[in-house]
Amino acid sequence: MTGFSALGRLDAGAAMLRLRMETLTRQISDGRKGVYLGDIAPEARRAISLRADMNRRETYQSTISQTLSQADVAQNTLQQLSTIATRAYALAQGVNAANKAGIAAAAEEAKGALAQVAQLLNSQYGDQYIFGGQDTTNPPIPDATNIASSGMVTQITAAVQGLTAGGAAAVSAATLAAASDDTAGVTPFSGYLSTGPGATEARRSVPASDGQNVPYGLFANRNAAGVSTGDTTGSWARDLMRGLATLAAMTPDQAALGTDFDALMVNVRQGLKDTTSGIAQEQGALGVTQKRLEGIATDHAEVTIALKTQLSEIEEVDPAETLTRLTATKTQLEASYQAISLMSSLTLTQFLR
Repeated sequence: MTGFSALGRLDAGAAMLRLRMETLTRQISDGRKGVYLGDIAPEARRAISLRADMNRRETYQSTISQTLSQADVAQNTLQQLSTIATRAYALAQGVNAANKAGIAAAAEEAKGALAQVAQLLNSQYGDQYIFGGQDTTNPPIPDATNIASSGMVTQITAAVQGLTAGGAAAVSAATLAAASDDTAGVTPFSGYLSTGPGATEARRSVPASDGQNVPYGLFANRNAAGVSTGDTTGSWARDLMRGLATLAAMTPDQAALGTDFDALMVNVRQGLKDTTSGIAQEQGALGVTQKRLEGIATDHAEVTIALKTQLSEIEEVDPAETLTRLTATKTQLEASYQAISLMSSLTLTQFLR
């Protein structure tokens, strides 16, 4: 019975070697220590924690990436608006009582620019309105196509065309009031932004890391960064529309008013100058936000690399070491088979005696 007992032990040993061969072969194939959490005990809990941290950071990175893409579109739109404001200021510089012929040309160009501004304030990133505050699904200017017939523009037009001797200051005050008015039927902006939650809500923000939300949202009817000062509405967008609507309403015969017409133009120029400053401030603030988000995303990426290294040490095998062990195990298994073969032959001979 001794021979059969020894043979049994050899068979059991060979079975263990075969199992080890299968494990090592699989590890060479997929590079992982095991398929189940039990295969990496007692480091399983730590592996779960590391993977959860990695997934969370990758989600933050994805969200930040989308926000940065939206910010790029916003910056491009702001640049176009800045270009319009700069051009409008240049137009206003050339409009005066002594240049009657230039008034009509400036008015015509201003009309087109006003329509363009309304469309730009309805710019979208994907299906989200950039300047809509938290209300990203509805246009901040519901009827941008007909901006010229909005209550704000018609009131500004009436005020400008009603300019009389000594009335420049009164006209400026009237255009300011019209551009600032959030009453339904006057303001071209949505009810959400004018009198709804958007009138006072905080800027839209992005969760960039645990406990850290970074504001980046913009509004069509008010500044997200700072407040314009001087004879302005406090909003660069309103000031730009006010200036363009004022230029668009001017007629060549108003040149006959002389100094009164020129006094109104001084106010228009200053308003457009302040507008370009307001847009630049908005661009600068958004740029700072972009840099901040890029920095946070870089931190996430660097930490994720470190986490992957730690997780790899727990879950993955060393290919060279595993190959060496596989070769050694294969040699042992072959030797075991030879021993079993020899033992089987000897025990059979002894059994037949």
